[in-house]
Amino acid sequence: MATEATTTNFQNSDFRPVPQPPDFHPEVIVSPHDGLHFWQFMIAGSVAGCVEHMAMFPVDTVKTHMQALGSCPIKSVGVRHALRSILKSEGLPGLYRGIGAMGLGAGPAHAVYFSVYEVCKKYFSGENPNYSAAHAVSGVCATVASDAVFTPMDTVKQRLQLGNSAAYRGVFDCVKKVLKEEGFGAFYASYRTTVLMNAPYTAVHFTTYEALKRGLIEISPESVSDERVIVHATAGALAGASAAVITTPLDVVKTQLQCQGVCGCDRFKSSSIGDVVKTIMRKDGYKGLMRGWIPRTLFHAPAAAICWSTYEAAKAFFQEINASSESG
Repeated sequence: MATEATTTNFQNSDFRPVPQPPDFHPEVIVSPHDGLHFWQFMIAGSVAGCVEHMAMFPVDTVKTHMQALGSCPIKSVGVRHALRSILKSEGLPGLYRGIGAMGLGAGPAHAVYFSVYEVCKKYFSGENPNYSAAHAVSGVCATVASDAVFTPMDTVKQRLQLGNSAAYRGVFDCVKKVLKEEGFGAFYASYRTTVLMNAPYTAVHFTTYEALKRGLIEISPESVSDERVIVHATAGALAGASAAVITTPLDVVKTQLQCQGVCGCDRFKSSSIGDVVKTIMRKDGYKGLMRGWIPRTLFHAPAAAICWSTYEAAKAFFQEINASSESG
C-alpha cells in the first residue's frame, strides 16, 4: 500500500521534474535571415568587396599577366618570374595599374552580389537555414546579377593591368578607346564565360562557406561570439580556395577574351569558349588551362577571408543599430 501511495503521489500532475544542468552542447540553429534591410545588405557587401579587392590587387595583377598568353613582357607561367618581370618593367606601381577601375566596379558589384544572395537565400531556404541547395542556387543568382555590373570595369581593369602607359593613360581613356575602336560589346565579350565560371564558383563557395561556418560554430557554440571573426575568416578562406582551383580553366578563358589584342594577346573571331580553349590547348596544352592557379588561389583564399569577415562585421554593426532603434 505504501508503494502504491508513493507511486500515486509521484504521478500527480502538480509535481514537476527538477531541471538538470545540461551536459551536452546544444544544437546551433542559424537564423535563416538576419533581419536587415535591403540597403544594409548592399552597404555591407559594398564595403566588403572594396576591402577585399583593394587588399589583394597586386596578386590579381600577377595572375592576369600569367593568364594572358602572348602578353609582354611576361613569357613564363611562374609566379616568381611574373612578379619579377612586372617589377622590372614598371616598378611597384605596375602591380597597381587598373586599381581605379577595380574601385569603381567592386563596390556596386558586391552591393548587388550580397544583397541578391541574402534575398534569394531567404526566399529559397524557407525556414531551413541548413538547406545547402538554397545556398548554391542563391549564389548563382547573385553572380548573374553582379557580373552584369562588374564585367565592364573588370575588362578595363585587366587591360590596364597588361597595357603600358602608352596603350591607356587611365580608366576613362581606356573606356573611350575601347568604345571607339571595338564598340560597347567589347565590354561584355567575356560576360557569358564570366557567368559560366562564377556560377559554379559561387555555388561551391557559398555552399562550402555556410557548411563550414555552421560546423565551426557547432564545435564551440559557447564561445562563438568571442571567435566570430576567426570562424568567418577560416570558413571564407577554405571556401574561396576550393572554389578558385575548380574554376581556374574558365578564368583563363575569361582573361583571354577580356585582354584580346592588348600587348600581343591573341584576338579571337568570336567569343566562343570552345575557340579560346582550342587556342590555349594548341599553344600550351592542358597546363595552359591552369595558368595562374597558384596566384588565383593565393588571391581568393585570403580575399574570401577578408571579404566574409568584413561583410559579417558590417552586418553585425547594422544589427546592433536595428536592435537599438527597436528598443528605443
